[in-house]
Amino acid sequence: MVFPEGTPISGVVSRLTEIASRLGDLPGASLLTVLASVAIGVAVANFVVRLIGRPVARRVSRQSVAQTIVRGVRVGTIAAALFVGLDAVGFQFENLLLGTAVFTAAIGIILAPLVGNFINGVFILADQPFEIGDMIQLEDGTTGFVEDITIRYTKIFTLDNSFLVVPNGTMRERDVTNFSAEDERTRRSIDVLVTYESDIPEARRRIERAARDCETVIDGGPDIRIGVARYMAGPDCRLHEFGDNGILLRLRYWVKKPYKLAKVQSDVNTKIRERLGDPDANVTMAYPHRHLVFDDTSGVARVDADSDSSAVGGRDAPAAATPDLSDDAPTDSERLDDDAPAASDSADDDGPER
Repeated sequence: MVFPEGTPISGVVSRLTEIASRLGDLPGASLLTVLASVAIGVAVANFVVRLIGRPVARRVSRQSVAQTIVRGVRVGTIAAALFVGLDAVGFQFENLLLGTAVFTAAIGIILAPLVGNFINGVFILADQPFEIGDMIQLEDGTTGFVEDITIRYTKIFTLDNSFLVVPNGTMRERDVTNFSAEDERTRRSIDVLVTYESDIPEARRRIERAARDCETVIDGGPDIRIGVARYMAGPDCRLHEFGDNGILLRLRYWVKKPYKLAKVQSDVNTKIRERLGDPDANVTMAYPHRHLVFDDTSGVARVDADSDSSAVGGRDAPAAATPDLSDDAPTDSERLDDDAPAASDSADDDGPER
């Protein structure tokens, strides 16, 4: 639409064009334009995220994938606003591509780990080894809950009340145990060593009963199926092996929730100790011990006192004198008897007369 030059609207348009040209001549106007474009892009991205957040969460069952889609929309909107701002100030994208081509090798070396984390993040989202909220255990024994899964890293909230951020490249190389994959029921085992003289059937019954006394242990019910195999749901104690110090019994039991495995195992151990410590149990817990026997076949130890004293005093030291126990040598008692009369006589001579 073209307005006559004498109309008020034509004057307003020309005035705005003049103001825009003057603003463009100010120092830093290009930077302000780009920043304003990015700010508008952030506002639009927040509005779009609020608009599509719930529909995406309802359509996508996995929370990690839904969050990744929402993050992608946010980043894409802000990036588009940035490009619009750069184009408005006359930025030449051909120069950027040419400069990037020159430093491709250096950028590739620097960004290789970052790109690897991105690719591994895509594989984690696609393979679904774990999900947000699952309880997992790393190969080094670290146990916690998956707090967040991004393209670059996986955040784990450990049982020690601390966050562990693991890059996805490292996360895919580790052995991860998922306790919350499909069935949260987890089987644990405890070894108990009893003596050979114990009543083994009674020991097995008492150990199984001790596990059933714990509330978090599955008491019984239908067999639990794992793959093509089925396992007894209730506690099961079996004779595992004949050891050097006793008979090894192995208890296997199932826990309803894997969130407090250490506490459950402590409770079961306490119950087992109480059950086997009963005097009527006729069961004794074994422990390693040794019995040393000395008889005629053990040998005789010979000690040479002369050689020992020579070794202590040195090569030139004289041999230690051995006591003479012959009949001619006076004994200590005889020496005391010889000296005693002399002492008494002197006492009589020097003493006053009465």
